Amino acid sequence: MTRVAAGARLHFGFQNLSLARNRLYGGVGVALDEPRVVIEADPAEGVHCGDAAVADHARTAVDLLEVSGVDLTVVERLPRHVGLGSGTQLAMATLAAVATAHDRDPCLRERAPALGRGGRSGVGVAAAEGGGFVVDGGHPTELFTAAPPADGAWTVPPVTARHELPADWRFVVVVPDADPGRSGEAEDESMRTVVERADPGIADEIGGVLLRRVLPAVAEGDRATFGAGVAKLGRLNGAWYADEQGGVYRPPAGRIVDELSGHPVVTGTGQSSWGPAVYALTDATMAADARTAARDALDAVGVDGQVVVSAPANRGLRID
Repeated sequence: MTRVAAGARLHFGFQNLSLARNRLYGGVGVALDEPRVVIEADPAEGVHCGDAAVADHARTAVDLLEVSGVDLTVVERLPRHVGLGSGTQLAMATLAAVATAHDRDPCLRERAPALGRGGRSGVGVAAAEGGGFVVDGGHPTELFTAAPPADGAWTVPPVTARHELPADWRFVVVVPDADPGRSGEAEDESMRTVVERADPGIADEIGGVLLRRVLPAVAEGDRATFGAGVAKLGRLNGAWYADEQGGVYRPPAGRIVDELSGHPVVTGTGQSSWGPAVYALTDATMAADARTAARDALDAVGVDGQVVVSAPANRGLRID
């Protein structure tokens, strides 16, 4: 039996959403140990799985790999459409499970487009490949106009920077009980609108934050500066999305961010992707207090939700 585990990812934002610049998107994010999707697989004839989404990915993987089939069991799965990369991590874990069950190399980056992944951000695929803090190079703007190309007609964006994060850093992830973030056709339509209207000046400011604050901080293990930098990058992205999501952060994520921001045990509070997941950065010595602060923030906002405190994942998929 093959067992594959893929942790969630946080998406801090994009480097550029304006058609006036020659590279579009360019994701920035980090791989987490938890929460995670875990899939078990055995070789079989045909595809057998009780989870419809996993079965669809498995059928595609079986065709790509030209193998007989697979019997899959989903042991754990990520919450869907909350900003933690559930779609990409599920697809990559399924592909890896099918491939490994047949002693094949999954070639995640090469095969991800056939599974519909990597069409905008390459962070999820890169997180599955090698973990860490990841910056991708985006897509040529002439290929990715306001409307994306046909499904699979792309390559996953190249990784332009990857850094391991200190083992004692912890990410507090707050998932409020709220409407899921945008996905599928709704996300495509929102992104099309954002790209058509995006201010290129915001991209220039993001470039400065990434180059002069975030990258030096991650290279030096400077948690406070890194946290402040990715939070700034997220707020700048929120200025692009404000009309589509009801503010710099979507409700109720914005109120949770406000409650956590400035708390002495965390730094770098923001919204991951379309939310509603909120993240904050702390370290192992303050993890318990940070969890309490996150719970208090939910209570103050008046919503229920889950709180996970996770170490960064400095490697990709775990395969046994």
